[in-house]
Order: sequence, then C-alpha cells, then structure tokens
Amino acid sequence: MASPCRRLCCLDDADVCVGCGRSLAEIREWGKADDSRRRQIRTQAARRQAQAGRLS
Repeated sequence: MASPCRRLCCLDDADVCVGCGRSLAEIREWGKADDSRRRQIRTQAARRQAQAGRLS
C-alpha cells in the first residue's frame, strides 16, 4: 500500500503533518505496519485533514 505522503512535510503544534495528516507516531510506524494498520492510519489521517479543512 502506497504511503499517503504528499511531500509537504511540516508538523503542526500537535505533531501532525500538514501535508498528509498523519501523526509523527504514525509516520514512524508506517514502514513496519501491515496493510490493515496502514488502512487505519490512512483513514485517521484523512479524517484529521477534513477536520482541519485541508485537502487530503
């Protein structure tokens, strides 16, 4: 499964990437996560982006 990284990497005050919506912990976890966990991370990241009014 492809990474949601959009190469707009910049963490906000809550340590969430403004480019992809993943938390710093999720970014670190991505390489070792299985596809099920990656789907969860992508869903959570998209939800954060929507709540922040950012495109995902």
